[in-house]
Amino acid sequence: MKKLFLLAIMMVFTFFSCQSGQNLKNMEKTKNPVPMDLKNFDTIQLIAPDTMGGKSLMQAFQHRKSDREFKQTPLSLKHLSEILWAAYGINRPDGKRTVPSAMALYPLQVYAVLSNGIYRYEPQPHRLVPVVKGDYRKLAGLQDFVYTAPLNLIFIADFNKYNLTQKEPDVNSMRMVSLDAGHCTQNVYLYCASEGLKCVVRAGAKSDELLSLLGLDSHYRFIVAQTVGY
Repeated sequence: MKKLFLLAIMMVFTFFSCQSGQNLKNMEKTKNPVPMDLKNFDTIQLIAPDTMGGKSLMQAFQHRKSDREFKQTPLSLKHLSEILWAAYGINRPDGKRTVPSAMALYPLQVYAVLSNGIYRYEPQPHRLVPVVKGDYRKLAGLQDFVYTAPLNLIFIADFNKYNLTQKEPDVNSMRMVSLDAGHCTQNVYLYCASEGLKCVVRAGAKSDELLSLLGLDSHYRFIVAQTVGY
């Protein structure tokens, strides 16, 4: 009986030792994320967010700030996936997002400018779809750090969502898309603060060239950009 008791204790100890070792490995993966291989310009199937990870909300507020120096290292799939989900992802069965939107129209399109091309984010399947191959980071901003940063998010408004009768967006629709974009960029800021990433929101980009490259007509407008990296 005593031998069985000792054996049971040893089994329990071994189990928890293995669990602790696995937890340490998971922590190391988070601290040292594996950069994505961007040799191929294909659809990027993003992974589900770890909603139990990161710092608390109040800690994220404490650490939220803007940075303008970034490593050229590509983001990990985990970080890229969670950034896009935080910015504009679906968080409920009814298809609504991580951000509010007036009349639930969600007029924004989110583009990810990576070193190998420009991708459009599709929230429902949670993936990045390739749009234009090539390094177009010089169109994503007006500052040098933009040109080598691993990720530039571009938020573009689709004014077709408002069924406008005039050619130019009115003041009210411009106000609404600007509010939507503000929610998105702040979500990214808080995620980056929680995960120890760097980011900065930017009002400038070569917007006309970007819209032309993406094949978007006058019903679309560049609203804001955001640079993210390590």
